[in-house]
Amino acid sequence: MRLSPAPLRLSRSPALLALALPLAVVALAFSDETLDKVPKSEGYCSRILRAQGTRREGYTEFSLRVEGDPEFYKPGTSYRVTLSAATPSYFRGFTLIALKEHREGDKEEDHAGTFQIIDEEETQFMSNCPVAVTESTPRRRTRIQVFWVAPPAGTGCVILKASIVQKRIIYFQDEGSLTKKLCEQDSMFDGVTDKPILDCCACGTAKYRLTFYGNWSEKTHPKDYPRRANHWSAIIGGSHSKNYVLWEYGGYASEGVKQVAELGSPVKMEEEIRQQSDEVLTVIKAKAQWPAWQPLNVAAPSAEFSVDRTRHLMSFLTMMGPSPDWNVGLSAEDLCTKECGWVQKLVQDLIPWDAGTDSGVTYESPNRPTIPQEKIRPLTSLDHPQSPFYDPEGGSITQVARVVIERIARKSDCKCRPRTPPCIHRGEQCNIVPDNVDDIVADLAPEEKDEDDTPETCIYSNWSPWSACSSSTCDKGKRMRQRMLKAQLDLSVPCPDTQDFQPCMGPGCSDEDGSTCTMSEWITWSPCSISCGMGMRSRERYVKQFPEDGSVCTLPTEETEKCMVNEECSSSSCLMTEWGEWDECSATCGMGMKKRHRMVKMSPADGSMCKAETSQTEKCMMPECHTIPCLLSPWSEWSDCSVTCGKGMRTRQRMLKSLAELGDCNEELEQVEKCMLPECPTDCELTEWSQWSECNKSCGKGHMIRTRMIQMEPQFGGAPCPETVQRKKCRLRKCRNPSIQKLRWREARESRRSEQMREESDGEQFPGCRMRPWTAWSECTKLCGGGIQERYMTVKKRFKSSQFTSCKDKKEIRACNVHPC
Repeated sequence: MRLSPAPLRLSRSPALLALALPLAVVALAFSDETLDKVPKSEGYCSRILRAQGTRREGYTEFSLRVEGDPEFYKPGTSYRVTLSAATPSYFRGFTLIALKEHREGDKEEDHAGTFQIIDEEETQFMSNCPVAVTESTPRRRTRIQVFWVAPPAGTGCVILKASIVQKRIIYFQDEGSLTKKLCEQDSMFDGVTDKPILDCCACGTAKYRLTFYGNWSEKTHPKDYPRRANHWSAIIGGSHSKNYVLWEYGGYASEGVKQVAELGSPVKMEEEIRQQSDEVLTVIKAKAQWPAWQPLNVAAPSAEFSVDRTRHLMSFLTMMGPSPDWNVGLSAEDLCTKECGWVQKLVQDLIPWDAGTDSGVTYESPNRPTIPQEKIRPLTSLDHPQSPFYDPEGGSITQVARVVIERIARKSDCKCRPRTPPCIHRGEQCNIVPDNVDDIVADLAPEEKDEDDTPETCIYSNWSPWSACSSSTCDKGKRMRQRMLKAQLDLSVPCPDTQDFQPCMGPGCSDEDGSTCTMSEWITWSPCSISCGMGMRSRERYVKQFPEDGSVCTLPTEETEKCMVNEECSSSSCLMTEWGEWDECSATCGMGMKKRHRMVKMSPADGSMCKAETSQTEKCMMPECHTIPCLLSPWSEWSDCSVTCGKGMRTRQRMLKSLAELGDCNEELEQVEKCMLPECPTDCELTEWSQWSECNKSCGKGHMIRTRMIQMEPQFGGAPCPETVQRKKCRLRKCRNPSIQKLRWREARESRRSEQMREESDGEQFPGCRMRPWTAWSECTKLCGGGIQERYMTVKKRFKSSQFTSCKDKKEIRACNVHPC
């Protein structure tokens, strides 16, 4: 694609110079005579045309689109801008211009960015307004494209505006499909820290719940969707200060981020976060989600965390599996407001990003390490044609997940202390509190239990006792309790989590106690010992550091607790899988039906039949049938190749679904394309056997021979060549003892006969003639890719009585150097 700089060009259509209208944009209707009266040297772009007209409201046949439909632009980046007309509309001329927001366009500095010409036969720069783009020749057209290079940082928002000329009417919109507003991209998105994170002035602490809703399904992202193994890995993250970065756009992935992105393993990432204990308040962890879309009757993965005045940012990530190194997440999300408070609720749709450690382009690409490692970047719809998110038009990627962060508790009591920065609380200045995890526990615990936010439609079992603190040392940790969701009476009302976490401090906090031992974190609980009813599960940990005084570590290394899989199950109960996705609607237009299914995971223990339903049916509404005159089924799979080897053809078909009376359909219903299979095997080819030679002895026992020649060597796995020489015994009269003279005469005669036989065996005997032996094969005509070789046999002697036409020179050809170049 050729890009052209921005030279001044003379317009071939003086009447269309008027398209750079005053940039207080309106839709005008006027005649060609009005255009002729326009002064062309009165000022800058906004003064090229001064015309009177009326605004055309709601005109949407024409649209201005920026590739990818971005809301923000990155300074210095090129964007493809498309101006198009919806069928059957068209336009003859156009003008495209870019202005800084709230500018009139009467000064050169009012314009933002620069345009670049893609096709000089379609577009050119306007001679009286060189910052604007117009048509090269006035003719019917439905689409034009140019590049727009975004202005430098600090420009602010930019307005792209277009005008359309159709016959004698100009359509120019101030708001709507012919105007596009782009604002400068936040520097956090591209890794540039032009806008530093502000210090937090909120008091106390706040506790939040993070809930993750996967929306990556075959229905929302059908291309190459991995049906069997789709999932989100365990969520890992933390609440932290601005001095620590888990991950960010434009940065490089750490080893922990790499292991999450490629393997879905949060272990290394958690280790990295815990090593930053001074900068991190809470480690955020939540379970993996199988499948990758959120079923209605399954609680979404969630986790709770706390923030304070210094550690008011939160970051997390989770792997999209399977994928090369694709993830979603938030980076350094600030939960502190400018008004010195805490954010009440945050809802964010997520699109995948690339960790820069693997070069695969599809969900299940083989491992291809990226060397050298690249920066973290968001995926786009133009990354690679094989990408599941590819869109040749550059549209935005459909969101694959949503995260909801809700504040569930807050403690803002201020205890003023000297020599500490003040914070604002209820109009008063006070100091930052609390400053350690013990204070967090004391402050949050009473407020958490004041009210139960469980909906009446969610029926739970009682809470289990609190587990031991996850920290085995004198350090901050958390403890957990659980409850079982027994029934959800209204599926439209989400039920809160079945797990609850609370900050806590580990044992052994005395500095003088030398008998304290350091323990690892608890390993994840094992699966419940039974699949129905009450069972047992266990977890383990190990000693990381033994007591300094040499005493024995008495802290437990294993815990066991009861677990309930299904509290109400009985010998006649059965376990079911989750509901699958709804099938496609049975109708292509109008009213139809759709189904979804689930399977029996475990039959009742008493051998009875499972009474739970395994399929559900509901109505579905498609577009009105009369609006679809040409509705086609999807293409069938390609047929097998018409041949079993070599070149052939294959076909595929589709069917017309709409009724014939709804309109003619000229779409093709069958496609044919060539197909190539491996070359066909060629067997060895031989001539017929020659006549038997004379016996090689004049008396006694001897032998005769006959031969045949190879006409074509075997190729591509064909049958090998069999024998080319055969012998058989011959027996003559008994030999007598001749005199020496007769013996010599016989030996000479035998010598002549054997020489003659050699000649005949080297050549070939044909009726009526004798042939010379074959010449050597000529050199191959090609070094690779398949050439040919030749050899010849000429007539040595023709018998006078011969009347056979076969007595003539012969030629053979064979393939050679068939290996690819």
